[in-house]
Amino acid sequence: MQIKLLAEGGAMKPGPALSQKLGPAGIPVNQVIQKVNEATKDFQGMKVPVELDININTKEVNVQVFSPPVSELLKKEIGIEKGSGLQKKANSGNASIEQIIKVAKIKLPNLLCKDLKSAVKTVVGSCVSLGILVENKPSVEVIQEINEGKYDKEIKEEKTETSDEKKAELDKYFEELKINQEKLVKATQEESEKKESEKKEETPEEKKK
Repeated sequence: MQIKLLAEGGAMKPGPALSQKLGPAGIPVNQVIQKVNEATKDFQGMKVPVELDININTKEVNVQVFSPPVSELLKKEIGIEKGSGLQKKANSGNASIEQIIKVAKIKLPNLLCKDLKSAVKTVVGSCVSLGILVENKPSVEVIQEINEGKYDKEIKEEKTETSDEKKAELDKYFEELKINQEKLVKATQEESEKKESEKKEETPEEKKK
């Protein structure tokens, strides 16, 4: 019997779905949870694809762990809990090209990419939906720069370490941008609330016009 799960790294808890599958087979749920948590402890704070291979006769359970989705690795790498729900108005983080290369190297064996450069572009593409900037720029712009060869040196050397100086510059840029974006979002919300309030105050005669 095979069971596929998306488990919280090192912190999976018993749930009805798993109990319903393991119960009839006489497999102790807590024992399986313990095995999964041990196998995924290096991925704490991330959701990890896991496949359980269970021998119904011997009750033996084998746990196979796959690398987390690109989005989970990106969030872990730049230290955010979730992506931005307002990608066009607010960003969630600012990654260096070295951080992108690091994630691409981890995921390369699982991606349908011919080389690391293609994997880097795939990872940058995932930054779009999460609202993550790369090197202070929108992800779409960075993909164009990768195509033009701007980061060929870093990719060829497989650079995965960001200098403290560069990290500080990226953080400073993002903090300043975040303040401005929060002001913009707040102003937009206030404008929307004002229009909604004015709409409610309209008389029936005004609404007919």
